[in-house]
Amino acid sequence: MLKLEGIASFVTVVEAGSISEAARRLNLSKSVVSDRLVELERGLGATLLRRTTRKLLLTDEGNAFLDRATRIMREVEEASTDVAERRGRLAGPLRISAPVTFGRMHLGPALYPFLAKHPELELTLDLDDRRVDAAADGYDAVVRHGPLEDSRLVAWQLAPSRRLLVASPAYLDHRGTPASPEQLRHHRGIFYLNRGAADWRLQGKDGTEIVRAPIALRVNNGDMMRDAAEAGLGIALLPTFIAGPSIRRGTLAVVDIGLQAIPESIYIAHPDGRRAPARLRAFAECVRAAIGSPPYWDANGASAPKTRPGEQ
Repeated sequence: MLKLEGIASFVTVVEAGSISEAARRLNLSKSVVSDRLVELERGLGATLLRRTTRKLLLTDEGNAFLDRATRIMREVEEASTDVAERRGRLAGPLRISAPVTFGRMHLGPALYPFLAKHPELELTLDLDDRRVDAAADGYDAVVRHGPLEDSRLVAWQLAPSRRLLVASPAYLDHRGTPASPEQLRHHRGIFYLNRGAADWRLQGKDGTEIVRAPIALRVNNGDMMRDAAEAGLGIALLPTFIAGPSIRRGTLAVVDIGLQAIPESIYIAHPDGRRAPARLRAFAECVRAAIGSPPYWDANGASAPKTRPGEQ
């Protein structure tokens, strides 16, 4: 008789691309995952995976079994979720990817009381600024800032996001404060690496204007962009959820050239075709409530949530 744990291990190995990564996701040893695969293949009387020195390859039988095995695991997860919902509790694993700076500054304070209130939740929060593939990398959802670039995801907005051009007062005293796009082009820029070209895309009454400037730094982390701007390296376009505290302290000043950054969103997205479990919906509502409307970092200069996380 086939065991569910063997089917789960097989599906996870295929999704992860290796036994070692599957073992990490399942919080098991490699030997346990390997033993489960062997037992599953023995029960089916077929080889599902061919192991080479570099990778695992699905056999024809493995490929045929994978589709049904994936559906089985999805049905089991949904059934488990239904039972938990009927009992009025949140339980089970939840794997979320989020940006480093937003996660450290805002997700953590929102989630600690939430997790304390729901001790049967098993949250894995992977803070990484790279763009991950939610389904292929085994995430239930991703929290992201900016445009939604993957049509395979279903997104819920957590909050709108404003971005401002900022620089240190010392930098502006030394180089002068630009008051127009033309003047901005002569300043050194601190740019976010994953956004492609070294430019700022800004909006005015005449539409979008692209302003290019010499590069002082390109980096894929908001904390470092803020720190570089505070150190006087140049001008950065930063979301207020990062720059707000520095603006209030006076270590960064807003640069107004008569144009605004294109509006963006902070959102949580899950793979299309999957039912969002109650624990994921509760996670999103917890974060949304903690951020508030308007976001607490934009509301009257506040620096802490108006609605404390976990009070819903």
